[in-house]
Amino acid sequence: MAQRKNDDSLVSMADEIFELVKIASAVRTRAKGEQSEELTEAEFLAIDVLIHGQPMTVGEIQKRIGVLPAQMSRLIRSLESKRDGAFVSCSINPGDRRKIDVAVTDEGRNAYDAYRELRTRFARLILSDLGTEERESFMGILRHIKDVLQTRTALPE
Repeated sequence: MAQRKNDDSLVSMADEIFELVKIASAVRTRAKGEQSEELTEAEFLAIDVLIHGQPMTVGEIQKRIGVLPAQMSRLIRSLESKRDGAFVSCSINPGDRRKIDVAVTDEGRNAYDAYRELRTRFARLILSDLGTEERESFMGILRHIKDVLQTRTALPE
């Protein structure tokens, strides 16, 4: 019986998380009309990987963010041809001329910072109603969930 109750609470928690994500997504969708985002989520992930370890080959980025080769090609082309200037620069890898190295440009870093600020501002707004103890408790839970995700998904570093 205890197992069944535990399963029910996990289902309830998963449902709450789903509802939270759904509401947050709807709010972001509405906000897009008010403030345009220069980056898609996939573009942001690619730049994030580069910011933490550039330059990288197209293949290394692809593996880190988990997209298909054709998607990665479109993603790189899109990042190279943004209206405010290229967000990445590409060059032939000196160690293997069959590979392309990718690095973030200043424009890409600015777009990355703007995207991140927009998303974290939204989170700060939501979390601002929590008291100090609630924030500390929630941070502990978030850190634990992050650790579990990183362990279980074994994303390449």
